[in-house]
Amino acid sequence: MRNLLSFPLFCLLALLMIIAGESKATHFRAGEITAKRISATSLTYEVKLTAYFDIEKGKPAADAAVNVDFYFGTDGPKRVDRVPGSVRNIGNGTTVNEYVTNYTFPSTGAYNISVTMDNRNANTLNLNNGLGTDQLNFYVHSILEINASFGLNQTPVLLNPPIDLAAVGQRYIHNPNAFDADGDSLSYKMFVPQESIGNGKGRNILYKHPNLVEIPGVPSRTEGGATPATFSINPVTGDLIWDAPMVKGQYNVAFIVEEWRDGVLIGQIIRDMQILVEDARNDRPLLAPIPDICIEAGTTVNQIIRATDKNGDRLNLTTTGGVYLGSLVSPALATFNVAQQGSVGAVTGQFIWQTSCAHIRQEPYDVLFKVEDAPATGNPPAFRKLVDMTTLNIRVYGPAPVNLQAVPVTNPAGNAYSLTWDAYKCQIPGAKIFIYRKEGCFDVPVDVCVTGVPAEWGYTEVASVPVGDVAYIDNNKGAGLKSGVSYSYRIAVKFPRPGAAPTEPGALIGGGESLSSAESCLSLPQILPLLTNVTVDSTSATKGVITVKWIKPAVVQGGPAQYRLLRATGLNGTTFTEVARIDVGQNPDDTFVDRNLNTVANAYNYQLEYWHTENNTLVKLGVTEPASSVRLEQGAADPSLIRLNWTAIVPWTNTGQTHRIYREDKANPGTFNRIAEVRVQGTETFTYSDDGSDKYAADGVVNETISVGPTYCYKVETVGSYNNSRITPSVLYNFSQIICVSTTDTTKPCPPVLVIDQLDCATIKPEEFCDNVSFTNNLSWTYPESVAGKPCDPNVTSYKVYYARYEGDTPALIKEIKTPPLPLATSFAHEGLTSFAGCYYVTAVNRFGRESPPSNTVCKDNCPMYVLPNVFTPNGDGKNDIFQPYDCPSFVQSVQFKVFNRWGAKVFETKDVKINWNGKNSSGTDLSAGQYYYEAVVLFESIQKNPKPTQIKGWVQILR
Repeated sequence: MRNLLSFPLFCLLALLMIIAGESKATHFRAGEITAKRISATSLTYEVKLTAYFDIEKGKPAADAAVNVDFYFGTDGPKRVDRVPGSVRNIGNGTTVNEYVTNYTFPSTGAYNISVTMDNRNANTLNLNNGLGTDQLNFYVHSILEINASFGLNQTPVLLNPPIDLAAVGQRYIHNPNAFDADGDSLSYKMFVPQESIGNGKGRNILYKHPNLVEIPGVPSRTEGGATPATFSINPVTGDLIWDAPMVKGQYNVAFIVEEWRDGVLIGQIIRDMQILVEDARNDRPLLAPIPDICIEAGTTVNQIIRATDKNGDRLNLTTTGGVYLGSLVSPALATFNVAQQGSVGAVTGQFIWQTSCAHIRQEPYDVLFKVEDAPATGNPPAFRKLVDMTTLNIRVYGPAPVNLQAVPVTNPAGNAYSLTWDAYKCQIPGAKIFIYRKEGCFDVPVDVCVTGVPAEWGYTEVASVPVGDVAYIDNNKGAGLKSGVSYSYRIAVKFPRPGAAPTEPGALIGGGESLSSAESCLSLPQILPLLTNVTVDSTSATKGVITVKWIKPAVVQGGPAQYRLLRATGLNGTTFTEVARIDVGQNPDDTFVDRNLNTVANAYNYQLEYWHTENNTLVKLGVTEPASSVRLEQGAADPSLIRLNWTAIVPWTNTGQTHRIYREDKANPGTFNRIAEVRVQGTETFTYSDDGSDKYAADGVVNETISVGPTYCYKVETVGSYNNSRITPSVLYNFSQIICVSTTDTTKPCPPVLVIDQLDCATIKPEEFCDNVSFTNNLSWTYPESVAGKPCDPNVTSYKVYYARYEGDTPALIKEIKTPPLPLATSFAHEGLTSFAGCYYVTAVNRFGRESPPSNTVCKDNCPMYVLPNVFTPNGDGKNDIFQPYDCPSFVQSVQFKVFNRWGAKVFETKDVKINWNGKNSSGTDLSAGQYYYEAVVLFESIQKNPKPTQIKGWVQILR
């Protein structure tokens, strides 16, 4: 009887093993994990695995994959069931399943969400050298960055399934058609397929790019015949292109879709996918290229899509179009109609989308179109269906604001413009109108797809207002605008990212901008004189000369008027003294020659006050903006070049102009020859490097050989303008002083002499530091004229301040004090410190960039304070119930505090800096009244890196 039963039992066990093995062999092809936040009050996300199974070789196993295990960081596994009814056949022997769960994360941060499933396909040629790939599990993960500021953020979704056929020798393309509902930027890069090592973690599988799988001895080629074959992903579009497969078989690849917001990476999902390469007797169909589209919100996209097939096969033209055709947004926003689907050889479709204000977005919308051929029935299996795909990029921008008008107004701050415009067309909640201003009228045409106000147009943002506003007063934030300057204005709208949900159905708003408004430009009335020239006529330490010129006000008010010219030392000096009084009309040239100046060492700054007569009394009407002379300096030393830097701080603009460089002709001392003209842009600091060649021939060519030793003399002439056609002269010329320099530095800068404001701990009271959260060390230094009888280089252009937290550490640079202004500051306040402790030294840097040796090192230490009382009354009356230090502990890093009774037994201990002892023992029982002894080991913040602990012993009386 036992023999009769043994055979059926053995068969039953074998059958069960076969079923179990088949169930385990899931033949996983591809998959990715996506997520979206579904709660505004908790960190709850809906997380989805989209999984693709091979049903040609493992349908029973695929059908049996009714659940998977998710890991959320270190939390897991969490068993998640397959969504009922989610299984669908997508062709090419593949089904797709979905597994969805909700998960609440414990806190913000970056989380790795992963899934593991058994097993991959056998014979995947580019994994593990093609061996035993059915024994590798399928592991995929995504990284989710959770941050409260991201709102109801969601990862991108991949609208295009990953299973299409490739053909030997033909270009293959896959695009995931990633869509981000938040309008975040997406980028793409390759990744290595992985397998699980347990606990939600993975490791790379031995991998090679598919194009490296070759027939031995036969070079791989692209579809066009070039060598070798290529395999890559476009980081911007996401096009995964293999040009072209060489060996029939199956391949797995993976890539990352990165999600960016405002330049910050906020998440990434990984698609691990399979490519099936056939030795097809068929040519892939072709989609005609589609140009990108930029379109104003409210207009219609009407795009024709064309596909052809040179074999004359029937064609099926489709679009994933999930955002537009109803799969993600309902009702559908767009239509795609193919009039003769299945046509032979060629097919045409029409994509139509009526956009609206709700569709304005910073990132373009990507619409993926795919064409698949259908070889004639009866052909052998090698005549497999092939595809081509292309993406239409549509950028929807906001319409330009219209009817911007700028008119001068009276304002308490001074000169001002009143700006008005028509109510904006797209009233999106959270959108703002940004106001831009620049000097001068330079109207530029606004090109389609150039949104906002680009930086190269030269405008400065001055304000923003809610999108519903229609007016703004520009008074330069209370400082008033310049007199006599033409100001140009533009406005543009910036739109919010999703946060508060837009109210319009189907809204996809995701940042972005409008086109700029047209320019509005008017001149403010010139009620004050305008400085036009501050030019150096003579360079001397005692007899220097500067000529100052101005133009009269356009509007003369009151009776007889007077100019008062003021001068300050330094490019932006502010200590002005009066140098001249000139009655209006007394000097018809509106010119003053300022003499006996030290133009060798100093630049000078000028202002002009305008006074007029009211009721027989002179009253100051106003003062011009200051204008400095041009200051020329030598740049960093070079044995073959003379580098020049020049600066002028003036109310007109010297940028966008061609400045002139002059060098003294050594054969004719005192004669300066123009050697170059330099087009300058950007800031008011300009540069030129002279290699000795004369690049300006109009006044004769005088070349020099720049070498070590000789001295070369230079001056520069700036060219500027107020950019106002009403102001003459329209072009303003100003000379710098003359400098004579060599290529090398012969006198080194000397080390400064440094002091620091030391603390007097004997006079400081503890309460002085109680409320301090930051501290300041004040440094000052002097620069010597000579050291050890040798002169110091007087041409110091900057000081460098170095700091080390601990004595003995190497100080690091924390501040460089540069020109302008002149003279250089010789003090520095090191603010925002957590304590006074630290060491400093200072160095001087000359015009060649050479740095002096360090000054003397100065150090400063804290005044540590930790004073304990000797009695407290823990009786619950709210007065003196807690034993703690007097006032506040100062500069205390740590405390170890112990209390002993009179028999030496420890009754309490704590590491709390403020102790906060309530009179109970370590078990929480009230101690009896009496005398106790304490020991405190205190570690103070100090200038020493490893300070010695301070031991404090004493007694305390408990009274109850």
